[in-house]
Amino acid sequence: MLQDNRSAVRKILLITLGLNLLVMVLKAVVGLVTGSLSLQADALHSVTDSANNILGLIANRFASPHPDRRHPYGHQKFEAVGALGIAAFLGIACFEILQGAISRIFQGISPVAISVPELSILLLVLGINIFVAFYERRVGKQVNSPILLADAQHTMSDVWITITVLAGLIGIWQANTLNLPQLQWLDVVLAFPVALLVFRSGWKVLQENLPWLVDEMAIAPEAIYDLVMTVPGVVNCHEIASRGVLGRQVFIEMHAIVNAVDVESAHAITEEIENRLTERFSPVRILIHVEPPDYKSDRISFTSDAN
Repeated sequence: MLQDNRSAVRKILLITLGLNLLVMVLKAVVGLVTGSLSLQADALHSVTDSANNILGLIANRFASPHPDRRHPYGHQKFEAVGALGIAAFLGIACFEILQGAISRIFQGISPVAISVPELSILLLVLGINIFVAFYERRVGKQVNSPILLADAQHTMSDVWITITVLAGLIGIWQANTLNLPQLQWLDVVLAFPVALLVFRSGWKVLQENLPWLVDEMAIAPEAIYDLVMTVPGVVNCHEIASRGVLGRQVFIEMHAIVNAVDVESAHAITEEIENRLTERFSPVRILIHVEPPDYKSDRISFTSDAN
């Protein structure tokens, strides 16, 4: 049975939006005060965090799991579209970070001045990011929300980015103390792994959500076949197709040959098929085309052969 968890998702997105705005402001202020390129890039990444939350709220508004006249298969793909928007924001952030780092290399290194209070603020920012990432992921798994899971993945990348930037700034702080100006290059050098981490997060979000939008197979047809063939009265099943995301919503279609003498008996057999598939793969919607007992087919599913 489908559950509409949009109110829970909306609540989490609003909470994380407020926290991400706070993190963004703190990073931007410290980045501008210290002149740190890597921290300014991290602040830019946090801008995408807030934009992602807003995008998620918009997608959540339209992502009802319940069908209607215009959307008989529900609206959950809106959440996947929102997750792809997050991937796009991450790509933009990656480009901006790399552009800033390369520009700084050609224009020359500007000294970065960092102090203990500013490092303390960044530790606070790191704590907030860790809380947001684990909180979103826990609730996302509970309510099967792709937008929350994607945003948690995004925020987790922010955690590693902040750790990387913080380590570099600690090195620069020590460089100023020990009079080692060459360590100022740490700020620019660390901007590159930050960009790679951002790109990796976007790629992972893309991989997790694109199969849903292109109707990639959700369940191996052999697994469905083996389960259906355990139902008494089933002679054969073939032309099996599935789409969706297991654990969120799956649609299954098949042709079944049943040993039944009347419509009532055939109906009882298909009901048992649906019950067993629902028990194994819920939530699922199933369409079964019943064929006569003398019909023959050995094609379990579809192939990529051109016809």
